[in-house]
Amino acid sequence: MGHCFSLPSSQSEIHEDNEHGDGNVVCYGEEFGLDQDLPVHRLGSVCSIQGTKVLNQDHAVLYQGYGTRDTELCGVFDGHGKNGHMVSKMVRNRLPSVLLALKEELNQESNVCEEEASKWEKACFTAFRLIDRELNLQVFNCSFSGSTGVVAITQGVDLVIANLGDSRAVLGTMTEDGEIKAVQLTSDLTPDVPSEAERIRMCKGRVFAMKTEPSSQRVWLPNQNIPGLAMSRAFGDFRLKDHGVIAVPEISQHRITSKDQFLVLATDGVWDMLSNDEVVSLIWSSGKKQASAAKMVAEAAEAAWKKRLKYTKVDDITVICLFLQNKEQPS
Repeated sequence: MGHCFSLPSSQSEIHEDNEHGDGNVVCYGEEFGLDQDLPVHRLGSVCSIQGTKVLNQDHAVLYQGYGTRDTELCGVFDGHGKNGHMVSKMVRNRLPSVLLALKEELNQESNVCEEEASKWEKACFTAFRLIDRELNLQVFNCSFSGSTGVVAITQGVDLVIANLGDSRAVLGTMTEDGEIKAVQLTSDLTPDVPSEAERIRMCKGRVFAMKTEPSSQRVWLPNQNIPGLAMSRAFGDFRLKDHGVIAVPEISQHRITSKDQFLVLATDGVWDMLSNDEVVSLIWSSGKKQASAAKMVAEAAEAAWKKRLKYTKVDDITVICLFLQNKEQPS
């Protein structure tokens, strides 16, 4: 169970794949005053498929014309814990407006020579902190519930990525030989990263793997074998915020060139089953089926879960694919 949307570059309408429809994905093309007779800047597609859990804890957002016509915002948020679905939904709903308001403040206050990407970076740092603070005031309990978050802002040729946790952003770009290749733009921020584990231990948190999953390090309270968090940065998870888990995003910038074809954001329900290269190759081999690119990746990941792990739970799967050149690929 899930749902998929695409926003064509020829019109600012939302087209829903009616096969699915559980509300975990939102797309916007006209909310920022876009003229329906003018094209949006780039084509994007989104798909979310529920795993075997009772609720899909993933949420995603795609904004076309985010503040200005040449700006897009993409974000995927993977909730965890009892109220993880509430955390990821609240972050998805609040972050775009908070981030845009902060960016507009910087536009008014900052030096006119400051680059747009730098202003977006500053806005992301502040927005993530404010959203985490808002979560701590919610009526639902976030002590051991939280969410990852990977957000991408494209404005013209500028691309800014802000990341918490183990969702991922991957770029599909052309080599000099005319082949498509994957470039990972984010790091998986988990306790497996030595610097992340060191910060947690310095704050009296514990890091170790369970016997049943020896390859995956997890975060635990100092004196209790809970909660076993698989990431080192997250929204929420407030019982662990005193023990090294932080909501400070890792931010990077990229200059989009003519070789950069598309950007993929996805939760670990994709990356646990498909490699970066497999995802990028699948999208590129789809030819002109750009509007269904995210759905193809999500369904491939779902099939891989069912094939490899027949008797275990299937994770929620969420994908955004944003094409960067605003043109169809060759067949």
